[in-house]
Amino acid sequence: MLNSTKFKTILWVLGILMVLFLGFFLYQMTTTQGFSNMMMPLMLILGLILGGVIAFLASGKLKSEPKVVTESSHTIAESMRKVFKIVSAEGHFQEIYNYEETTKLLNFIPSKKKALVIVQAKILVGYDFEKLKWEVDEINRKVKLTEFPAPEILSTETDYKYYNIEEQFFNLFSKEDLAKIQENSKKQVIEAAKKSHLPEVAAEQMRTLMTELLSSKNFALENPSKISDSKYIIEDKTGR
Repeated sequence: MLNSTKFKTILWVLGILMVLFLGFFLYQMTTTQGFSNMMMPLMLILGLILGGVIAFLASGKLKSEPKVVTESSHTIAESMRKVFKIVSAEGHFQEIYNYEETTKLLNFIPSKKKALVIVQAKILVGYDFEKLKWEVDEINRKVKLTEFPAPEILSTETDYKYYNIEEQFFNLFSKEDLAKIQENSKKQVIEAAKKSHLPEVAAEQMRTLMTELLSSKNFALENPSKISDSKYIIEDKTGR
């Protein structure tokens, strides 16, 4: 089936042909019946107006109807479980990531594409208390930490801004390229977060929190250095 644009074009062509035929027919009538020379232009103008009106009315009826979009979704909860994770530090990072790829077309024509990406990330670091183990001395009102987990990256929020994108006709950026750029640049940000003071801030914040919490119950933390020592290890639990 013809779409509305092609059908309108056909109508206009038919309208023009009809006007030309009408003009030729009227011209023959004027030469055979002796009409005055002034009547012929008037009849031609009348035919043009008539053809234009017919074409306008025909095209007006062919206006495309508004699109009808139907959407549906089904959310299925795969699993739920209780967790006890506490965020004790938040860091904001900005990474400048350069990507450049060079290939050779037909094994001898160099082709290059490159991009500059600014990555802005918010990283939350905290602890999973399910991994914490301790011993309680009720007589001396002390708590001893036997195992204390390393701080974890609990959440990473990233925003990507692309600058200075250069590509050639036969070497364009694909969706896979952009996904690879985002994945690699995010890894760089996470590595920068691990090497920053963020784990140290998280550990000291947790040490203060636990000390004050036990103190409110008239208990003392026997080995708070166990928490401080955990700052030298940080794990990424975001799974990305």
